[in-house]
Amino acid sequence: MKVRSSALRLQRALRRQRRFMAAGLAVTAAAVAASAAHGADDTGSETRAPGTPPPPVSSASAPPSASVRERRPTEQWVSAPVRIADAATVRLLRPGDRVDVIAAAESVTDDAPPAEIVASCVRVADVPEEGEGATEAGALVVLSVPRTTAAALAGAGATSRLAVTVC
Repeated sequence: MKVRSSALRLQRALRRQRRFMAAGLAVTAAAVAASAAHGADDTGSETRAPGTPPPPVSSASAPPSASVRERRPTEQWVSAPVRIADAATVRLLRPGDRVDVIAAAESVTDDAPPAEIVASCVRVADVPEEGEGATEAGALVVLSVPRTTAAALAGAGATSRLAVTVC
């Protein structure tokens, strides 16, 4: 009877050890996946096709501070009010929608430049009430965009008619 109980204790201990080992491996795998997702090895100094692994870095070609992760400047996002030519289109939008903003020439002639996408898949931050900002020239919508895109939107809004398409 004693032999049997000690054998059961040994089996339980081995099962516990396997569980701890599995938990440890799971935590390690999660940590590796999280660091890869945040780009710990990618400094962003080159452009690669999506899904292509970074080239190997030899210790001879790497600068002494290569082990320290470089900080990339974060792009500042701003709220940009944009007047869309078709007020009825703006009434269809809700905060949180993603839209493309398209600029087209005021008058359609043979030598007019083609329509171009000024902002791609940007988030609608606010849609003012129907009476606020709605005129015969269109209606306002507030978009959350990077600062550089806000400047492009302002320039396009001054020279062209703007339209939106939902992403």
